[in-house]
Amino acid sequence: MPVAVSNLQRRTRVSPQRLRTVARRALAALGRADREVHVTVVDDRRIRALNTRYLGIRRATDVLAFDLAGPGPGRLWGEVIVSVETAARQARRLGVPLAAELDLLVVHGLLHLAGYDDHEPRRARRMHERAREILAGPSGSRSPRSIPARLWAGLLEA
Repeated sequence: MPVAVSNLQRRTRVSPQRLRTVARRALAALGRADREVHVTVVDDRRIRALNTRYLGIRRATDVLAFDLAGPGPGRLWGEVIVSVETAARQARRLGVPLAAELDLLVVHGLLHLAGYDDHEPRRARRMHERAREILAGPSGSRSPRSIPARLWAGLLEA
């Protein structure tokens, strides 16, 4: 399951290997282990331009997901674009490590590619619960302490 990671910003250090690992875990959990995804880390300026161009929303956002699967048997599934600047602000506000916020955003983007939606409360709850399951790993293999509870603040409240 190839996962390509590109870091197009230079202000904040990110671990491409960590992002690749979390993307692979999510792909396997979503039954898409055979698919290829691209994860791109950008700054707010770049994600704002993409959000404006493709969604008509003139502001930065934390994550965008683009379905790139074409007709036929191709392996390419999509691209997840994450703003490290927005992720850093969110991580500071919640008091969690930036790496944990980036993990969540990559999984969130992949869930969007899989058809999950967070525009209405019930569907958002389902999506966030699925993200939590994926980040916890198979059978809870990842220590619950490694996923800060604060990461979920505001996400799972009805």
